[in-house]
Amino acid sequence: MQHTRPYNPSVSVDCVVFGFDGKALNVLLIERNIKENTGNYNDKKLPGSIIYTDETLDNAASRVLTELTGLKNIPLSQFRSFGDPNRSSNPRDVLWLERTTHTKITRIVTVAYVALIKINRKIILESEDRTANWYDVKEIEQMTLAFDHRQIIAKGLEHIMHWLKLEPHLMFKLLPRKFTLSQFRLLYDAVNQTQSDVRNFQKKVLQWKNLAPLDEFKTGMPHRAARLYKYHTNPKSAQKDT
Repeated sequence: MQHTRPYNPSVSVDCVVFGFDGKALNVLLIERNIKENTGNYNDKKLPGSIIYTDETLDNAASRVLTELTGLKNIPLSQFRSFGDPNRSSNPRDVLWLERTTHTKITRIVTVAYVALIKINRKIILESEDRTANWYDVKEIEQMTLAFDHRQIIAKGLEHIMHWLKLEPHLMFKLLPRKFTLSQFRLLYDAVNQTQSDVRNFQKKVLQWKNLAPLDEFKTGMPHRAARLYKYHTNPKSAQKDT
């Protein structure tokens, strides 16, 4: 007899994976196709599911993300739990989860994880009723999302904004090793959901001691070539490049 791992029907994990594509901030979502007697119902949800009784939350988050998207070794960070008794006003959510896990669902408390990555990894998902894809965060308000996933995404974005204010060097992991100020401004505005004035932005960031201008320029630009920069965690290293 094949052993099946029992689920914990009261605890789930949800992964808010933000990705930067060089221009905009995106979030990774699963599109659900639910077959009903009245026809097909479509909506979107975060990569997530209930956990097994014998696994840790961290292991569950990594497992679920890989199973639903094919992405591996993503640096997920736990940031908040969501436990409102009425997390979903749509009965389809619980019915769909019961059908896909073959488990009777009770009240679910979800533990949310967040990550911010470059969009340079292939999403692999083979399923008849689910598709994983990137969506611009600015489009979230117009989407139909499962459970309270719109709220979870909003809180995840707030967490990312606060996180990068405390550790701004982490933003530069999403850029090429050598980048233009325009590339950096696009990233900065995407993460903070703002639109910076070009001159004011350049004036501000050029005061950063960790940012080093190079004697190199990005060619193939529509106007004049743009100077390239590098970011160093050690300000003394940045001075050596100037």
